[in-house]
Amino acid sequence: MASMSTKNIPGMVRWIPAVVIMGIIFFASSRTASQIPFFGQYDVLYKKGGHAIGYALLGIAYFFALPPRLSSGYRYSIALLMVILFGLSDEFHQSFVEGRTSSMRDVVIDTAGAAFALLIAAIYSSNSSSNSTA
Repeated sequence: MASMSTKNIPGMVRWIPAVVIMGIIFFASSRTASQIPFFGQYDVLYKKGGHAIGYALLGIAYFFALPPRLSSGYRYSIALLMVILFGLSDEFHQSFVEGRTSSMRDVVIDTAGAAFALLIAAIYSSNSSSNSTA
């Protein structure tokens, strides 16, 4: 099985997943309130769960885009800071979209999703102190 090492992937290429995810989040945030589906009794669960999952993926993308020579802890911290800043900028952008509002609660949900995913990424990173040879 192939390892998750990013050491041999050129730096600019490692940023492609993060840029794509950022574009998807920006597109989703640009939709007006009337363009967003309503999920009935599960509406809040789906929408807030979507925030957590989207930003979890973004956090992992940032983590693996950062130079592998950096420690896992440093990449975790920088990736989490980047998620928080992008989440804040996304909520600011959303405040200009018809029928939408910005919410610090969403930034907290974004950050929690990313923090959890980044913890897993840092633990299982090929840059960690693990002795795994898989």
